[in-house]
Amino acid sequence: MVRQLRIDAYNYALPDERIARHPLAEREQCKLLYFDGDSVEDRTFADVPNLLPEGAMLVYNNTRVINARVRFRRATGALIEIFCLEPVAPHDYELIFKQTDSCTWLCLVGNGKRWKDDALEQELVVDGEAVTLRATRGARRGNASEIVFTWTGGATFASVLEAVGEIPIPPYLNRGTEPSDSTDYQTVYSHIDGSVAAPTAGLHFTDGLLAECDAHGIRRRELTLHVGAGTFQPVKSEQIGDHAMHHEFIAVTRELLQEIIDNDSPLIAVGTTSVRTLESLYYIGQILESNPDAGADELDVTQWMPYTTPCEITTRRALQNIVAYLDRHGTDVYMGTTQLLIAPGFRYRLVDGMITNFHQPQSTLLLLVAAFVGDERWKELYSHALAGGYRFLSYGDACLFMR
Repeated sequence: MVRQLRIDAYNYALPDERIARHPLAEREQCKLLYFDGDSVEDRTFADVPNLLPEGAMLVYNNTRVINARVRFRRATGALIEIFCLEPVAPHDYELIFKQTDSCTWLCLVGNGKRWKDDALEQELVVDGEAVTLRATRGARRGNASEIVFTWTGGATFASVLEAVGEIPIPPYLNRGTEPSDSTDYQTVYSHIDGSVAAPTAGLHFTDGLLAECDAHGIRRRELTLHVGAGTFQPVKSEQIGDHAMHHEFIAVTRELLQEIIDNDSPLIAVGTTSVRTLESLYYIGQILESNPDAGADELDVTQWMPYTTPCEITTRRALQNIVAYLDRHGTDVYMGTTQLLIAPGFRYRLVDGMITNFHQPQSTLLLLVAAFVGDERWKELYSHALAGGYRFLSYGDACLFMR
């Protein structure tokens, strides 16, 4: 049973010096561990266009990392850090960044014991104009709080965050945010604001490498998953069944759904976020099979759905159900959330290959890889990488796994 899997079975020794603190100056020259389902090769990421089958569909996450970390200093001198996690009011990523006077976010609060009931305030300059930004603490939700932001001047919240916030690099880098992270921690194709962490497998691509993919007949397509702060966190419970996955916003166009339905070529996902979005589609379609009139709140994918629900329809049928749902509602984009946990025992239904990084020990991302390549294989592949001098985690080297 998946719930009884012990997370310590997905542990390995990761020396601190193997964690990449910065990316290579030439992103595409990082090492690439290529596994074709049978044998292993050491390549460079620049080889990807030659390794992918001609006609393959390469699907990546177009989310853009926001300056989610905002710091305020109280009159007492205490420094309060507010980490924006997800929109509350309005509960829509596109709308909340367009707000011009106030909005509410669910946030983590650092040094929160030093923040009483008073409003935090600071002066800043946005697009050349003086702005006063205030933050008021509202209802608590677990270890997070609702934070109401208000500001003067009529700037959009996107502009305010750009001016006052910092890129939230992963804590395991053990360093502060540097100016270079504003570029290094964004994919070259990012353009939809919303993530608080980068879909890091895509960091290796350059505009030149994408052009090479085009020249090799590889079709490039986009989807959106706004990465939450929980994505890169190790599992702290002994068994997987006691770990609660985070909910993340996803968006997939009708055009992409139809193209996947008609596609007979390998589907290659760039990053675990793209994998989770694509594989979630099957379960959305399965809900619609039994309940075509399901409301949007009934289509969210829960983490145990693949392991508890009989799967009796084909993948194509599931995707056709979503297309029909969009047509009935007169929209071209499916938007929802997924809590999907992919672990050994999971059956992949859409993804034929994945590009990904080397992940933290005892993380759900490592479980996802193990479910794709096999329980024993992931250990062999990671041992090979450790012995071969590969660099690990967000700014490290990459893998290309094929089935």
